[in-house]
Amino acid sequence: MAAADVWSKIKIQQGDITKLAADAIVNAANSRLAGGGGVDGAIHRAAGIEQLQAACRKLGGCETGDAKITPGFNLPAQHIIHTVGPVFGGGQRGEAELLASCYRRSLEVAAENHLKTIAFPAISTGVYGYPFEAATEIALRTTAEFLVEHELIEQVTFVFFGRVDFESASAIIERLSPARDNS
Repeated sequence: MAAADVWSKIKIQQGDITKLAADAIVNAANSRLAGGGGVDGAIHRAAGIEQLQAACRKLGGCETGDAKITPGFNLPAQHIIHTVGPVFGGGQRGEAELLASCYRRSLEVAAENHLKTIAFPAISTGVYGYPFEAATEIALRTTAEFLVEHELIEQVTFVFFGRVDFESASAIIERLSPARDNS
């Protein structure tokens, strides 16, 4: 697929990722896959804490930059792809590469499982402290690069809970994507 064409597969929206009907939503997880705060806690609550925790325990944790999959249980999404983002420590410890790996590995897991639609939250930008604009640019660029080589995935949605983040992400995608139609 042509590089310019992949941007038509990337959407951004404001809202609650746990309400999105997709083949998979991505969880910004901790390495124990044990549930926590922010989007991780919201996904666990919406999916069903006991069911999701039991499925996560069977996976034996997840390394930073990797991704693993579970059923979506009570979510409208069929699956949850859990990825562990890096804690931002100033940008000198490979954080950008690890964050890009989160998106790439999540997309690889989706493709390996023949999933066509996937939705991401803003990984590592909450308590892990990654600067929002830099993280969003990494997310969008990594996704676009992946979609050039992998046509199975038909749509990637980035879901931002807050209006400020959504507006910032809108400006970033406009800057990165050539001649984008956002209708």
